[in-house]
Amino acid sequence: MGSYVIELFPQAKFLFMVRDGRATVHSIISRKVTITGFDLTSYRQCGQETRVIPRILQLRSHWLKSEKESVRLQEAGISKEVMNSAIAQFCLEIIAKHGEPASRLCNKDPLTLKMGSYVIELFPQAKFLFMVRDGRATVHSIISRKVTITGFDLTSYRQCLTKWNHAIETMHEQCKEIGRERCMMVYYEQLVLHPEEWMRKILKFLDVPWNESVLHHEEFINKPNGVSLSKVERSSDQVIKPVNLEALSKWVGHIPDDVVRDMADIAPMLSILGYDPYANPPDYGKPDSWVKDNTSKVFDKDEKENNSNSDDAEAAAAPDQGNGGAGDVADGDGMAGDAPRNAGGDDNDMKS
Repeated sequence: MGSYVIELFPQAKFLFMVRDGRATVHSIISRKVTITGFDLTSYRQCGQETRVIPRILQLRSHWLKSEKESVRLQEAGISKEVMNSAIAQFCLEIIAKHGEPASRLCNKDPLTLKMGSYVIELFPQAKFLFMVRDGRATVHSIISRKVTITGFDLTSYRQCLTKWNHAIETMHEQCKEIGRERCMMVYYEQLVLHPEEWMRKILKFLDVPWNESVLHHEEFINKPNGVSLSKVERSSDQVIKPVNLEALSKWVGHIPDDVVRDMADIAPMLSILGYDPYANPPDYGKPDSWVKDNTSKVFDKDEKENNSNSDDAEAAAAPDQGNGGAGDVADGDGMAGDAPRNAGGDDNDMKS
C-alpha cells in the first residue's frame, strides 16, 4: 500500500497533527502556533478538522475486530490490499482537496494517532506531531466550552479525566511504536512558554526552513495564503490572539475537590507524562519575556473590550429621556425597548 501512495504522489509528504483529549486534540497547536508553521511554508494549511478521516479509520478498525465481518469482507473480494488502497485514496482526496494545493499535505483531526501505526502503513513518509497538554486543562476546556466528544460526559470531571487518560495512553503508546523519526511529542505548555525554541525544533523535525513569521500567527488569520479558521471550531477564538499564557492554568479552582484528591488514580498518565497530579496551580516554568508581554497586552485588550461592551449594554438599556418615560415605546427606529446591541451575540460553537 505504501508503494502505491508513493507512486501516485511521488512528491507528497504528509503531516498529521494530533491534539490530546479534545481533542483535541488542538489544541494546538492545540489552538496556537503549530498550525502557522505549516501554513507559511511548503505545507498546505492544515485548515479545519475534516472530521471524516478519523471516522473512516475507526470504521476500518471496527470491521477488522469482528471475525464475522472480516470473513464477509474476504468472501466479497475485499482484501487487506483493496481496503488499504480505498482508505488511502479517500484520505488523500479529503486532505488534498479541502484546501489549496501544496507539495506537503497537513491534517489536524483529533485522535488520528489512536490509529497511528496504520496511518504510517498507508503513508510511510508521514509524520505525526503529538501535542501533549496537562489533562486537567484539556478536560476543563472540553467541559467549559461544551465540546462534544463521543463518550465524554460533560457534567463530570471525573469521567472526562478517565476518558482523557485512556485516549492519551493509547496515543502515547502509538507514538512510541511509530518511533521518534515519525512521531514528535510536543508539550503544549512548553510551546506556549518558549515558542521560538519549540517551533525551531518542530520545523527541523519536518525538514522545513525556519521562518520568523511562525511566531506571529495572529497577523495571518483569515488572510490570503494565511491561517484559515473554522467558524464552528470552539478554539478559534483563542487562535486569533498572539501567543500568551492565558489558557495555561484556567482550570485551577474549577475541578471538584474529590476529583482533585483522587487525581493520581483517576489520571495516572499525568505522572507518566511528567505532570504533578497534586500541583494546584502547577509550575510549568517561566515564559520568554516577549510571551509575558503578549499576555499583558491580551489581558489589557480583553479588559477594554469588556468595559466597552458593558458601557454599550448600559446605554442601550437606559430609558430614552427625550421620548417620554421608561415605559414609553417610540414608533419606527430606536424603540426604548430595543435589546442591547451585544445581547445574544453570534454563537459559532459546535466542535468535535
